[in-house]
Amino acid sequence: MKHISLKGSWVIKAPIDQVFKIISDFENMPKNFPTVAESLVITKKDGNKLEIDAKAKSFGTVFPVKMKTEIIPKVGYISDNENIKLGISGHEEFLMEEIEEGTRINYVYEVDIHNKWLRMIAGPLLGSYSMKFWKKAFIDRLKDIVEK
Repeated sequence: MKHISLKGSWVIKAPIDQVFKIISDFENMPKNFPTVAESLVITKKDGNKLEIDAKAKSFGTVFPVKMKTEIIPKVGYISDNENIKLGISGHEEFLMEEIEEGTRINYVYEVDIHNKWLRMIAGPLLGSYSMKFWKKAFIDRLKDIVEK
């Protein structure tokens, strides 16, 4: 199994409550972030714990992802995600803190690649390229939404 750790930190010039409202609205992720989400269906909800069937977009394709997500009020979310089709699982943390300039986002995605064929190309594919794609598709789009 190959393990890849993806990390990023960005500042959004908007109040944390405003940012939280957008990033915790999973049902509207396809509308708000169409480049990364084709659909998300919450299949189970227990308080702040969600189970989600998603159709994620990346690398020019759509693939199914099962998500077990916990929303942390006014802080962000953590999620354990599994893509059986590609043989990838991961632990994602999208955590925020209020700062003078607005909101700091600290993002970590710990990815395990179980598919032996994907492991051969995973380093370059899931390394810096995927974080650049995610910043553009999610963080920059989030800025467009809340920094009006």
